[in-house]
Amino acid sequence: MVAGASATPGASAAPANAVTVVGLDAAGAPPHPALGPVLGAAGLVVGAARHLAVVPVPAGADTVTLGPLAPALHRLAEAVAAGVPAVVLASGDPGLFGIVRRLRAAGLPLRVVPAVSSVAAAFARAGLPWDGAAVVTAHGRDPRPALNACRALPLVAVLTAPGAGATELGEGLIGWSRRLLVAEHLGTDAERIRVVSPEQAAAETWADPHVLLSLTDTDTDTDTDTDTDADAVSGADAGGVSRPRGGMRADNQPAAAPAGGWALPESRYAHRDSMITKSEVRALVVARLRPRLGRLIWDIGAGSGSVGIECALLGAAVLAVEQDAGAGATIRANARAHAVDVRIVTGRAPQALVGLPEPDAVFVGGGGVDVLAAVVARRPERVVLTLAALDRVAPAVGLLRAAGYTVEGAQLSAARLADLPGGSIRLAATNPVVVLTGERP
Repeated sequence: MVAGASATPGASAAPANAVTVVGLDAAGAPPHPALGPVLGAAGLVVGAARHLAVVPVPAGADTVTLGPLAPALHRLAEAVAAGVPAVVLASGDPGLFGIVRRLRAAGLPLRVVPAVSSVAAAFARAGLPWDGAAVVTAHGRDPRPALNACRALPLVAVLTAPGAGATELGEGLIGWSRRLLVAEHLGTDAERIRVVSPEQAAAETWADPHVLLSLTDTDTDTDTDTDTDADAVSGADAGGVSRPRGGMRADNQPAAAPAGGWALPESRYAHRDSMITKSEVRALVVARLRPRLGRLIWDIGAGSGSVGIECALLGAAVLAVEQDAGAGATIRANARAHAVDVRIVTGRAPQALVGLPEPDAVFVGGGGVDVLAAVVARRPERVVLTLAALDRVAPAVGLLRAAGYTVEGAQLSAARLADLPGGSIRLAATNPVVVLTGERP
């Protein structure tokens, strides 16, 4: 049974004793016409205090004000068993990070009448399409995956919560080229829409509830932002505000596996003097790093940036640390060619690592024991490094184990097909490389 497939409760395939979940429009439109007759027949109405205050609850109906969910679930189960019509009031589309998931998990039969979600309303206010956007939540969970999604992708909507809102997300996005649209009190007389930089978002206190849109800043390097009206948000520049365009992938897959694959040949990257992780090695390194949406990867000694770029192609946020400014320009060009966003930190590790946001996994492609020591001191879940010199293997293994990591390692030696004169084919060996992986229990 698929709940909420129809716009009107009477036409749904839900059973007669189903709980009706009605969304109240985040865009401020009047309630759905279905609410009147459903509410008029209700014997139990459940909702937040603000929702119960704006609908005509029948005089004879019992009400439960949402706080802890367990008492409400118990009362709803009793109502279903007794055949008492029950209504749950929710914000926007209750199937989008909403109460529908918890009600279904409790085994309640449901009929869902959605309204415009706060995410849809925020994009509408901005005049932006959002079919290629990622929608994540920082509500009631670790906000780091939501933050890393904003670092990785060009168009992200975040459902926020107190302590995990525009202030905290803005602070975490300092250093990334982003514009943030913050929509406060959508659909109310107190509604306010602002386009700000991460620095400005971090410096302010925002009203709850609010929705945050993170958009790639594709305009000129303008850092002057002001309160903005609807025209400025939807496209017209006003008062120095650089308009956020919010790019997206052409295939409508905000964080899917790359259509062109991964472990790409070296010819797909600009590089100098073969200073690039070979594709055979890169395939194992990327697999060991486990990049995905919501994770932050450091690529230290990034060179051409190929490892970090392929992690970004798989949805991760990436910080590329490289001491050579010329190589930084190469990384930037390669990232642009592969249509991903990689933040580049120019400096020599380990000093350049100070103050960087905490990583989930780190690739060490350059540097000595001091760099590895600085990495493990940050306690990422996984550390992957490549070593060409055998005398460096034992110290690296010892350092990882001393820090509490379980270590695996393998030597990779590939031989590639190469043409010979006269049409013959030979195998040309590449330099063997040791790949070490440290995993924190």
